[in-house]
Parts: sequence; C-alpha cells; structure tokens
Amino acid sequence: MLPHLDAAYNLARWLMRDASAAEDVVQEAMLRALTYFGSFRGVNPRAWLLQIVRNVAYSSASIERGVEFVAIADTAAESATAGELVSSADDPEGMLMKARGAKQVRALIAALPVELREPLVLRELEELSYKEIAEIIRIPIGTVMSRLFRARRLLAQAAAGAAT
Repeated sequence: MLPHLDAAYNLARWLMRDASAAEDVVQEAMLRALTYFGSFRGVNPRAWLLQIVRNVAYSSASIERGVEFVAIADTAAESATAGELVSSADDPEGMLMKARGAKQVRALIAALPVELREPLVLRELEELSYKEIAEIIRIPIGTVMSRLFRARRLLAQAAAGAAT
C-alpha cells in the first residue's frame, strides 16, 4: 500500500480541499486498508486503496457542507512566494509564469463540483483508466466519460473567462 500513498493523499486533498483534513482521511483509509488487507482478492491494489480513500472522504463530515477554508497565507493572491521566485532554470521569469499558471489551473479544478472534480483528478492527475475510475467511483464507464467531458468543458470555459 505504501507505493500508492502519494496517489491516496492527492485524491484526498482534491476531495477535501484542506490539507489537514486530507491527511486525516488518508490516515483513516490506510488504517482500514491495512486492517482488511488480508481479505483483498483484487488485482489492482491502487484502485482498491483509492476507493477506500474516496469512501472515507465522503463519510467525513466536512466534505461539501458549504464550509470553505481559506489559507491565511493566500490573502494576497497575486503576490509571489519565495518558492516561486527561486529557480534553478535559466529563465526565472518563465518559471514564475508557469507557477502562476499552475496555481490558476489548481484553482479552476478546485472550483469544479465534486462529482466532476473527482473523475478529472483520477484521470488526469493519477492517470487511471476509465475502467479503474468506474470501479473506484462505482458508476458506469459511460458516466465516467460524460463527467470527464463536462469537467473538461467547464475548465475550458472558466479558463477562457479568466483570460478575458
């Protein structure tokens, strides 16, 4: 299970929208996974673990309850942090622009509804197949494809709206 810990945290982070809540979800999911590992009979432990993470996240009281946490350090949205300015690349200005672009993409993904954000994160960030996503979320593959299409369309619209 440990090789899949990063993927578990990544999914939990996107579902919970809060780093400390995501850590709690992953901890609970790993505890459940290790408790029931003896009964695991599947062929894909990564998908099994991500399904447990998803179940724990949804059973958590804080997901999508209308409460959003705002990081204290995020008050000046356009200011650059020291981590964004320090670069080993030849072009610091280009690296800063890429970092700001990545930050904007993360914000656009975070703004998606959870039923669209979840398959998008699993497909684009975790690189799971449609079949694996369908198993994790427990929906038909056609619904996975439909949700991915809608999520990508909303992201494109939001990005176009942000650019104007």
